[in-house]
Amino acid sequence: MSQNGIALTHRSQIVLGIATLIGIVSFFWPFVISSQSLSNTSLAPVLFGVLLALVVAVVVTEISEGGIDAKAIAMLGVLSAFGILLRPLGAGTAGIETVFFVLVLAGRVFGPGFGFALGCTTIFSSALTTGGVGPWMPYQMFACAWIGLVAGLLPKCQGRREMAMLATYGALSAFAYGFLLNLSFWPFTLGTSGTLAYVRGGSVATNISHYFVFDVTTSLGWDVGRAVTNLILLLVLGPALLSIFRRAARKAAFATSVSFVPSLD
Repeated sequence: MSQNGIALTHRSQIVLGIATLIGIVSFFWPFVISSQSLSNTSLAPVLFGVLLALVVAVVVTEISEGGIDAKAIAMLGVLSAFGILLRPLGAGTAGIETVFFVLVLAGRVFGPGFGFALGCTTIFSSALTTGGVGPWMPYQMFACAWIGLVAGLLPKCQGRREMAMLATYGALSAFAYGFLLNLSFWPFTLGTSGTLAYVRGGSVATNISHYFVFDVTTSLGWDVGRAVTNLILLLVLGPALLSIFRRAARKAAFATSVSFVPSLD
């Protein structure tokens, strides 16, 4: 059902696995690490540098292994530019986000490696264009990269079942995105007391319960708006865009090797 724009070789899978592990630690450290001195401003630049280095490592690895060619890079650039145009249309107002459905569809058609790279490049390029660079950006990049990655790993199906699956995934991924992004600032915003605050040195159960209350009371409305947006856009525009992307993938023939033969002249 998909023609991978970026083939994941064994080496790139290892690099991607390491990047994912670091991403998991970066999001979920408040539940397992106690630190009195850690601050958002000191943590974010480190994550930013590590994340960019890992993304570059993935791309360079694929180029050296032959897993990504000029056509895939061109497609990545086109869809990243498309994301730049779409993102300001929603701008997060009432939770409305117009960029995520493209990540889902592209990951579905072009594969998990392409979806991961597109999530990173879309957020990075749109942040530079709109001035949205900040400590939150590496978290946004990784969360969007995971959305594209998982979309490429969804089971095979066709027709209405496929669209229903993608629409459901788009809605669920919207809630997951909000849940993850809140972790990037929650430990630093409410002090150290109260039923919503991060308790430094507190038990895992205490901080998990506090965070769930914080997420539901402060973010659920925005997540619902994002989920509804994804659901509608995927159901309305998804079939047409899937057809366009698949036609482009067939014509690009990413998996086809190019060979040269000597001229008969």
